[in-house]
Amino acid sequence: MFGSRERLEARTPVDGIGRLQHLQNLVTEFQQTQDDGCREQVLANLANFAYDPLNYEHIRQLNVMDLFLDTLSEPSEKLVEFGIGGLCNLALDKENKAHILANDGVSLVKDCLSSPNEETVLSAITTLMYLMTPASKEEITAPSIVECMQRFTGSSSKRTSNLANVFLQDYCTPDQRLKAQSLLSPTSSVVGIPLPPEPQQEPR
Repeated sequence: MFGSRERLEARTPVDGIGRLQHLQNLVTEFQQTQDDGCREQVLANLANFAYDPLNYEHIRQLNVMDLFLDTLSEPSEKLVEFGIGGLCNLALDKENKAHILANDGVSLVKDCLSSPNEETVLSAITTLMYLMTPASKEEITAPSIVECMQRFTGSSSKRTSNLANVFLQDYCTPDQRLKAQSLLSPTSSVVGIPLPPEPQQEPR
């Protein structure tokens, strides 16, 4: 992350365009283009800008969070990956968190847990942890999500299994974990969340 306004301004595009205008141009391009590859590239850029807290005010002004939320329902796995990645970058901020929660964010993020894309699943788990508040905890630790995390602990992907274990240990009660474990069997399915297939092994 950048430590000062000066360092942020130093990263402004070389043609001198302002940061707000640059983000506005990206949003406009995403909304107007019909090219799937272009939309993916623009959304990836927006998700990267969402990593820097100095951009949060502009992102809120341009309704970029709503754009990210909308893309979670897109058929393109790449758009979903970049949309949930953008939300993950924003969700620790108190104001951003409140907006995401107020706009059905938990339900939309939960649906990403069934993605076949491991990066999407990892961002979804992390985002759910970032969205945890006393008011949202009941929804985020609903039985279907806890059971899903319990299943993920047995994933062949260490990143997925480790992150699921963090979720279970840090945010779920022993009773919740025990109940979820008791409900799982080799042939069971998690209610409300169709689990993704195991990651494909890269050919050697």
